[in-house]
Amino acid sequence: MNLGKVVGTVVSTRKEPVLEGIRFLLVRLVDTEGKETSSFVVAADAMGAGPGEMVLTAAGSSARQTTMTQNKPVDAVIMAIVDTWDIDGKTKYVK
Repeated sequence: MNLGKVVGTVVSTRKEPVLEGIRFLLVRLVDTEGKETSSFVVAADAMGAGPGEMVLTAAGSSARQTTMTQNKPVDAVIMAIVDTWDIDGKTKYVK
């Protein structure tokens, strides 16, 4: 799993029929302090995430374990919207 911030959308009008109805978001990965890194991922949105929200993404075969993405050709999925995270008893992020 990775922490990331939703920074955009990816629109594709032509795609495999099995992907119809799935929204794709551009997620910039963040470090444990919440600072954006240079890494991005395009992820299927299983949670209804919005711009600027911190999310958890899963990749690889784990990305095909949600109800929405099961048996679909996706390599990354937004599987949670983050409310908060703590490190060593210190709050690093609050929604």
